[in-house]
Amino acid sequence: MNLVGIFQNPVLVSALVAWSLAQILKIPLDYLSTRRWNWALLFSAGGMPSSHSALVTGATHAIGLYAGFNSPLFGLAVAVTMVIVYDATGIRRQAGIQAQKINTMIDELLRGHPVGEKQLREVLGHTPLEAAGGILLGLVVSQALWYFFR
Repeated sequence: MNLVGIFQNPVLVSALVAWSLAQILKIPLDYLSTRRWNWALLFSAGGMPSSHSALVTGATHAIGLYAGFNSPLFGLAVAVTMVIVYDATGIRRQAGIQAQKINTMIDELLRGHPVGEKQLREVLGHTPLEAAGGILLGLVVSQALWYFFR
């Protein structure tokens, strides 16, 4: 399969466009709440909207549109999407909360003493609202591209 062939796959294109838009949208949405531009969000996990949710929802919805919502492939895609969204909002979110608490404890214990330890990443998962934003974005992108590609 060559590079042109990849872009002729509407399911893959839907997934990648949804993921890219989610990553790009994180920057202005974060600016609205912090009043500073954080370009690192373009390559980071966490934040609004969930790029994980957008990616898998875009692919799943596109599979339904192109292969049929009654196809076994769509059923598998829904199952995978459920696992990824659950992981993003559940397990990864809790790991982020634990990292935040551990970082706070270390800061309190070592206040006044310079420490060269790297802090744990606190933004690992997504709130349910962030996941819903990614799901909605994935649906919109795959539906719009379906209209474009048909």
